[in-house]
This record gives sequence, C-alpha cells and structure tokens, in this order.
Amino acid sequence: MLDHESVRRMRAHAQALVGGAREGSAEAVVRRVFAIQAQDATASDLGIRVRGRDITAQDIRRAYEKERSVVRGWYMRGTLHTIPSDDARWILRLLGPRFLATTSRRYQQLGLDDDVLQRADRLIRRVLAVHGPLPRAELTEHLTTLGIPPDGQAPFHLIRHAALTGILCHGPQCAGEATYVLLNDWLPTTGLLRWEEDAALAELARRYLAAHAPATLEDYAAWSGLPVTWARRAWKLLAESGVITEYGGFTMLAGQMEELPGPSDTPDVRMLPAYDNYLIGYRTREVSVPPVHQARVWPGGGLIRPTAIADGLAIATWSRGSGSRSIQVDAFEPVPPQIEQGIDREKEAVVGFLWPTA
Repeated sequence: MLDHESVRRMRAHAQALVGGAREGSAEAVVRRVFAIQAQDATASDLGIRVRGRDITAQDIRRAYEKERSVVRGWYMRGTLHTIPSDDARWILRLLGPRFLATTSRRYQQLGLDDDVLQRADRLIRRVLAVHGPLPRAELTEHLTTLGIPPDGQAPFHLIRHAALTGILCHGPQCAGEATYVLLNDWLPTTGLLRWEEDAALAELARRYLAAHAPATLEDYAAWSGLPVTWARRAWKLLAESGVITEYGGFTMLAGQMEELPGPSDTPDVRMLPAYDNYLIGYRTREVSVPPVHQARVWPGGGLIRPTAIADGLAIATWSRGSGSRSIQVDAFEPVPPQIEQGIDREKEAVVGFLWPTA
C-alpha cells in the first residue's frame, strides 16, 4: 500500500515539482504535464515557470507566438488549458463533441439554436480569415450583425463553440490582450492524423498518468471531464496493451515506480499559481493539502489560491503584495529555516518573472 508521502512525491515528480526536476523550455514543460490550466493567462505562465529552469515570460510568449509549439484553448473539462500544439486536433475531436453536448441546455437558455450556432461559426470563420487575429470585443462586435446582444454570455458561448468545433484557438497577444485566430491558419497539421477513438481515448489516459500518477480512473475522469464509463474503457485499453500497472489501489504506467529519485535532504519549495494542475488534477485533495488547511487553498466561490509547496506538500498560500515587486506568503504553520530559505528563493524568482528589470 502506498502512503500519502510516497504518492505525493511521485505525483510531484511527475509534475516536475520536486527533487530539483525542472524542464528547460516552455514547450518541454507543457509536453511533460500535457495540460496547463489556463483560465487566467498569468497563472498559466506561472504554472510553466514553476516547472521550468530560468524560463521567462518572453520565453513563454515565444513558444505561443513564434514557435507555436503550445496553444491555449478549451480542452479538458471544456475549460481553458495550454497543451502541445500538435495535440490540439485529436484532443478536440475526442473531447469537443462531448462538451458541446453537455452545453446544449445552456445554448437553449441563451436562445442559441442550431441555426444560430451554424451561422455564427460561418461568420467567425469568415471574419477571422479576413481580419484576424481579433480580440474578444471585436469578434463580439461582428457577432452582433447576427442579432446577438453584445452583453451577457451569448458571445462567449459562440466563441467557445467555434473553438470546440476546431474553427479557432487563441493566437498572439495584442497590447496585452488575448486574440483569436483560425486554428488551421495558426497551427501546422501535425500530430495524430489517423483518427481512431479508442486510440485517442487510451492516449489521453496515458498522458494523464505520465503527468499525474499514482492516480485512479476516477481521478482521470475528474481531470478530463469524461464520464467514468469512458475512463473505464481507457483503463481497459491500457491494461490490455500492458501499459499500466496497479499498485496499492492506484494506477501507474509500467516502470514509473522505478523512475522516481530518492528523497533529498534539502526541501524543494515551489510557488504554484492559482488553479494549478497539481492541486486540481485529482478527485480528492488530502494527499497534497492537509485537510485542516484545505479551506485556505479552496476558500469557496470556485477560487483556488496560489499555494507554496515543499516536496509536494502545501505549506502556505501566497499573493502579490500591494507594493511594487512584492510577494506576500501566508504560511499555515511556522516553517524551519531550510524551507524559509526556499520560500525566499521562490519569491525572488516570481518577482523577477512578473516584474523583470530592464
């Protein structure tokens, strides 16, 4: 049976968050963890930073806009994530129809019937082909020509619908604002081109386990947004091919246990951003955050606070201070000097990332 400490260390290592594990580029980070939570663009960048070695905000922007090796769009659970660009199409083909179906009732509530959705898709495709990249406000202005009110949630859902059907994705930032582009114009047509649903389902589960194991199929279902029946199907496919092994109630990729380095004498302290994958990639929380402190990380209202971890265990929350180039850390309990030093190093790194000097 695996105890919490062993599970935590393995998960943190898989996420490049312990034992000095760090990747050398933004693309390498995203490939390792497969999906970075990206509702908040700055938090997404910080999620890449914390797993990387001396990665700057400019490095991340280059990966998005010049190399186009990573892309932001609606993927797992139908929410914004950053994933490797060459995985975008097969992920959308696997997950998009599922999340469109679960949103159908909301479309009806907003008066967005199939005819409106199709006309909006055609308009978005045409407008971005001529005028893109476009920020949300300008794309919304074009949608008003279909009788869509600019206020409310209808424009957002039409843009998201176009994303889930593979029409658009996030493109370059313009004056610090996100823009949308045509997916086929922005990204090369590489990756999984021969489509087979079982192969895609098994591959998504394999990617999840590579970045999150030890885990359960219920964890995979919660992370992906797929039904548990689909998760069982994915587990069965991986088991039949000998890719996974069961240990102490958890599933891992074969050989994953042997890859884990031993514990270090020096605690590895990292400052995770809000909504970080490490905290929300599982159905339950007790492995990474002590139950007595969980309300400080999850205060309610859908918030997940930026959190400091030491060897994968949450020890504090943190926030940007009111002063310039300031980070405030609120420790759950008094920390020993080694961890205090690690916090200071991470604070300095986060300050340098958020407010680089000329």
